[in-house]
Amino acid sequence: MTQPHTQATRPKITYAQGDIVLVRDVERFWLGLPGHTFVGRVERSWTQADTRTVLYDVTELSSSRHRAGISPDYMRLLPPADAMHDIDTAPLSEPDTGAMTSAAVAWLRQHLAQAAATRPAQRT
Repeated sequence: MTQPHTQATRPKITYAQGDIVLVRDVERFWLGLPGHTFVGRVERSWTQADTRTVLYDVTELSSSRHRAGISPDYMRLLPPADAMHDIDTAPLSEPDTGAMTSAAVAWLRQHLAQAAATRPAQRT
């Protein structure tokens, strides 16, 4: 009698240099230690010779710490669309900027300042 397969299988995902990912240090996680999950940037991928497993080197963004040999099973892509969602959905028609997140307000102010700086001087 065969055992039912209870673990969901995920499609194999490959990450590219520069991708922003969420990484879980599985040993720290299972031991209940703090700091087991962090945001990182993929620096490179490489294949482990003896197992032919693709692993990744990642820089932990909060500390610039280099982490080597991370399995893609413990990484998840953080899509740019999620990071930019608050700006993309900012209620620009609202008169009160308090309805916008601080990131959306900061982006809008920066964008308006850049646009003003590139406009030709008006003649009076």
